[in-house]
Order: sequence, then structure tokens, then C-alpha cells
Amino acid sequence: MFRGAIAIFWRDLLVLRRSLFSELLAVIAYPLTLYLAFGIGLRGYIADVDGVPYALFIAPGLISMTAVSAAFNDSAWSVWFHRRVQRTIEEYRVTPITVYDIVIGKIFSGFAQGTLKGLAVALVIFILTPFRFPPAHLLAYLLFIFLGSMVFSCVGTICGTMIDKPENIGRVEAVVIVPLIFMSGIFFPLSSYPKAAFAAISLLPTTAIFEGARQALLNGKLAPLSIAILLVTAVIAFAAATFTFNRKMSE
Repeated sequence: MFRGAIAIFWRDLLVLRRSLFSELLAVIAYPLTLYLAFGIGLRGYIADVDGVPYALFIAPGLISMTAVSAAFNDSAWSVWFHRRVQRTIEEYRVTPITVYDIVIGKIFSGFAQGTLKGLAVALVIFILTPFRFPPAHLLAYLLFIFLGSMVFSCVGTICGTMIDKPENIGRVEAVVIVPLIFMSGIFFPLSSYPKAAFAAISLLPTTAIFEGARQALLNGKLAPLSIAILLVTAVIAFAAATFTFNRKMSE
């Protein structure tokens, strides 16, 4: 069981190993720039947020953003490239590997690479800045990274399956993914929203990821609503990814 998924997952990791340094260097640059610009550059102009120094407030969100964005990008581009360029997906289909194996393998791959890149950003922020957190809170934080990466891996798999023009993947990221990430309170508290908008924003899976991850890492708290939203979203996203991929491959 899952032997095919593990084989696909392991293959993707072997491919990543060839360009690991350049991939980590590229992925670290963006969130680190945001942290230095907002967390360090504006700390003298922005008061503490809910009693937390601003640089400490935004750090968990930037780490989480790196992980889930990497999960989306890896899944989307990997599925698209293997489907449209290398035709690897077609080779998988003539073996005993099932659709579920392919989707699960890509989800595992996206999660693993997202987590690895998120940890790389966390390490750089930890070394270069005074950002610190209680080690006992790490396990609760990783729960949100796992669920968030799974959701974004599934969404990336859907995009890589449905989209034929590569530039459209970037458009989906720019028009859908990035706004959802930045609306979810990475750089500001959710209490800044008007009451009418707060209820809707609170139900977004991206809000559940970033707000839940922040509370877990800084305070060691597990938000039941955030976990429930992510679990439901992950199940729906996985079902949608499997259905979409199976339907596309049967055409």
C-alpha cells in the first residue's frame, strides 16, 4: 500500500537534491527581505501587536508562508512539467501505479519540500535576528505547517493538472494565492478588519494556517476552529485533486 506514492515521492526528492542549494537560496531571499523590511525596518514606527513585538509577530507567518507557497509551487510545476514536457505521468500510467499513488506522492513531495524550505527560512531568521520561541511549542506549530502544506499541495496539483500554459500558473498564484496569503493577517492583526469582514476572513483556510500557526508557535495554543477548518479543507482539496487528475488523465 502506498508503494507507488513513496516511489514518486522519493524520485522528486532525488531531483531536488541536484539543485538543493540554489533552491534554498532563492526561496530564502523573499521572506527574509520582507522580514528585514517590515520586522526590522519598521519596528521603530509600529507598536507592539497584542503585546508582542512586531518583528516577533510577523516571523511565524513568514515561515509558514514560505512552507505553503513552496508546497503549492512544487506541486503545480512538478505536475505540469511531468505532464506536458517530460511526459512522466504517461509513463506512470502504464505501470501498476494508481491515480491515488500519483496524487499522494506529489502531496508528500510538496509537503516535504515546503517544510524543508520553511525550516531554512526559520533558521536564517533565527540566526540573523532576535526571533526566539519556546521549543515545546514547535510540535503544535508543525501541525499547522503539515495541514497547510497538504492543502496547498492539493491546490497546486489541481493547477498543474488543469492548466496547459505555464504562464497561467503564475497568474493563479498572483491573483488568487498571494492575495489570500496577505489578507490572512501575516503583517497585521485580524482585529484590524471591520466586523462585517472579520467573520468571512476568519473562515479562510489561509487565516487558519497563519493565525493558528502564530498562536501555536508563540503561545503554545491549539485553536480548535483553525484545525477544524484545515482538516475539512484538506479533505475537500484532496478529493478535488484526485478527481481532477483522474478525469484529466482519462481524456
